[in-house]
Amino acid sequence: MTGFLDELRWRGLLHQATSGAELEQHLATPGRVGYCGFDPTKDSLTIGNLLPIKLLMHWQKAGHRPIILIGGGTGLIGDPSGKDAERQLLSREQLEANIEGQRRIFERILDLDPKSERGALLVNNADWLDKLGYIEVLRDVGKHFSVNAMIQRDSVRDRLTQREQGISYTEFSYMLLQAYDFLHLKRAMSCTVQIAGSDQYGNIVSGIELIHRAYGRAEGAFGVTAPMVTRADGKKIGKTEQGAVWLSAERTSPYAFYQYWINVEDADVIQFLKWFTFLGTEEITSIEVAHGGAPHERGAQRELARQMTRMIHGTSELAKVEAATHALFGGDVRSLAEDMLAEVFADVPHTEHEKATLGGEGVALVELLAHTTLANSKREARQFLDAGAVSVNGGKAAPTLRLTAADLLHGHTILLKRGKKLWHATRWK
Repeated sequence: MTGFLDELRWRGLLHQATSGAELEQHLATPGRVGYCGFDPTKDSLTIGNLLPIKLLMHWQKAGHRPIILIGGGTGLIGDPSGKDAERQLLSREQLEANIEGQRRIFERILDLDPKSERGALLVNNADWLDKLGYIEVLRDVGKHFSVNAMIQRDSVRDRLTQREQGISYTEFSYMLLQAYDFLHLKRAMSCTVQIAGSDQYGNIVSGIELIHRAYGRAEGAFGVTAPMVTRADGKKIGKTEQGAVWLSAERTSPYAFYQYWINVEDADVIQFLKWFTFLGTEEITSIEVAHGGAPHERGAQRELARQMTRMIHGTSELAKVEAATHALFGGDVRSLAEDMLAEVFADVPHTEHEKATLGGEGVALVELLAHTTLANSKREARQFLDAGAVSVNGGKAAPTLRLTAADLLHGHTILLKRGKKLWHATRWK
């Protein structure tokens, strides 16, 4: 079994670790408890959140117990890290709904078996923060924090220099509560390690300092952070023209999720295999060699897409997505189930038409094309048809073709394509 830190190192997932050799020695004993916090600002998580989750998964695979901390308490305040303005405060009801949405993702990805010695625990910091009194926080937590040091934090200093925004006392106090989380988990669950992204390193150190003040310097408390990873071009991962890539099917369909990974650039794909999958060094090296010899086949991207879709959405959804992908590029779109048809063509340009016009002799394809994104005029449409460049529902269309109700897929859609990639969906009501 590869050690936790060694695993992170070769994958490029280790940014900082406190206490060096002391931490290595601490982790040599299996069964250590470590936690990572997640902010319930939304009812789902994005692939940007996936890296901290992957750290917890590697932690579990290394023989340790992970704690997933969802900030139902701190979420009422909001972490100022990385923000240039005050967060909009959420109601408790909205936070509870968001927590339930995120809970379903964690239950699908991590092993939460309560009978396992390394089964993950899912906790909500509102369970203990709600019980704290204001005077208690000031006496037992606040007295250990220097305001001089707090205002030197990047998350605070940046806001202080922006006079129009500033920072409220509420957000300024966030780091006290996050530090207290670490102390509470140390007392209640023998937690000794906090895991997070590199932007949380300062908060981790605050928690360690609070534990040392409460227990003494000899008490073990450590931090491990992952780098804030970006694509080779410096842009954040998980951002597309359509928005964020989410880990729940309600926000990003399994098909769209699969397509994100299969469209990763060559410059990123090998590093993404290291960051996001559990493939070993030999497997990734083999994929890299094969990909280098035939990058046009996108073998590395296909393996990345398979690994990620299986991890997040399961084997059955992966099978559906791969079947849909084959149908789309093979032309057999008639075989797609109605729900998958909607997923695959959700972002394709579309127009709406009256179904009644498909009766009798139907609608001339050359006339229809001029009213889609595939042709600018009837003359251009005729040229494309004469060249054999247009297909209907995956089959090449004759220049004189007329569309009828028999061409409808699931009673409402006819798919048109020009060339190899340009699709247009016509919807009939």
